[in-house]
Amino acid sequence: MRALRKRALAFGFAGLAGSLAAAAPAQAGEVVITVTDLRSSKGVVRACMTTRADIFPKCIKDPTAYRTVVPASGKLEIRFTGVKPGNYAIALLHDENDNGKADRAMGMMPKEGYGFSRDAPVRMAPPKFADAVFAIGEAAARVTIKMRYFL
Repeated sequence: MRALRKRALAFGFAGLAGSLAAAAPAQAGEVVITVTDLRSSKGVVRACMTTRADIFPKCIKDPTAYRTVVPASGKLEIRFTGVKPGNYAIALLHDENDNGKADRAMGMMPKEGYGFSRDAPVRMAPPKFADAVFAIGEAAARVTIKMRYFL
């Protein structure tokens, strides 16, 4: 049970490595994330993108991860620039009270929204990297992530 609590959507985010932008065309080496289904414009959305399967979704443990924190809004687009080709997975947290962590009810159930690339499923723990991973080549990549809310 303790292991489940530690894994239960414990996101690690730090630093600002991305930017918000209007619907501008994507450029090479850029990943554009369209975030859908935010339940409110309270707080912020914390985003991370990593190549490390061993730490996903705790991107704070990856010094090469792309991370950013942006204000929550109805139509949200997040951009990471200078992205090298590779296999990446993205994790999002709608940190509605902007306290820097994924709040939980009863120690396990997420109280705030979350989302993953490839709409990776959450079953009693965050998804595996293999369920969220996607390839980024030389061209720009566009990803849509739907926010989910347990409570």
